[in-house]
Amino acid sequence: MLAKILSQRHGFRCTVLFSFGPGGADYIDPNNQEGLRGLGNLADADLLILGTRFRRPDEDGAARITDYLNAGKPVIGIRTSTHAFRGEGRFGTIAYSDFGRFILGETWVSHHGRHKVQGARAVATAAHQNHPILRGVGEIFCPSDVYEVSHLTDEDQILMRASVTESLDPTSRNLVGPLNDSPQAFAWLHRYRSPDGETGGTSFCTTGGASVDFVDEDLRRLVVNACYFLTDREVPRDADVALVDPFHPTFYGFIREPGYYVDLGRRPADFGLGKSPRAEDPPGSPLWPYREAE
Repeated sequence: MLAKILSQRHGFRCTVLFSFGPGGADYIDPNNQEGLRGLGNLADADLLILGTRFRRPDEDGAARITDYLNAGKPVIGIRTSTHAFRGEGRFGTIAYSDFGRFILGETWVSHHGRHKVQGARAVATAAHQNHPILRGVGEIFCPSDVYEVSHLTDEDQILMRASVTESLDPTSRNLVGPLNDSPQAFAWLHRYRSPDGETGGTSFCTTGGASVDFVDEDLRRLVVNACYFLTDREVPRDADVALVDPFHPTFYGFIREPGYYVDLGRRPADFGLGKSPRAEDPPGSPLWPYREAE
């Protein structure tokens, strides 16, 4: 969905990578943490947008990411990218588990609020409300909950902060109580040091970005604006983030049913232009009737 908007409405050339099933399988399998393919495309990429969780790239894939970071190129991380990788591998001097902390400025800390019960409402910080990345961006509501953010420093630019909402209803009020005494960082810019220590780059991270979060037009615009900003392009006054094809996000959660992704049989082409695949929500998902379908 995001690649379609960036390519069809803003002229970016986008390559989308997927995790595939084990043993050279050609179907998409999000549960296979070793299944990410295509990282060689980073060699001529100007921007990396990362939305992974606990991936374990192979040695060649890790080398491709390391080369990209050593070149000081920009990175955008969404939601679970704060804990994008895990395992024994390294990106040069950076352990897989330390990627979020050192490259994005934050790692996994905790849920701030009740998971799948309370949502997140983000607003611009007073200090950075005129930042180019926030052009045309209003209040953002995400049915994914607020993440606790505790490792950012004075060197990081916190563009938005999020409060916990009473429910997953986009019209629900902010919760009254200590959880919202200090709204958590929701979107920020971070300067990272490359693994070889010889250069550095800029990353942008938002703790929003579960698929259902992108029903919110302002979240889509926030990420599109960050793409412009990090590639040294003028950020539009009000970036067009209308959906290119109908978007049918599934609610966040895990599907552990054996053979589910084999039977689903999704291939990358199923997500191409003019196509809008749909799947059932994971078991135990809350009722959430606010999806944008057209």
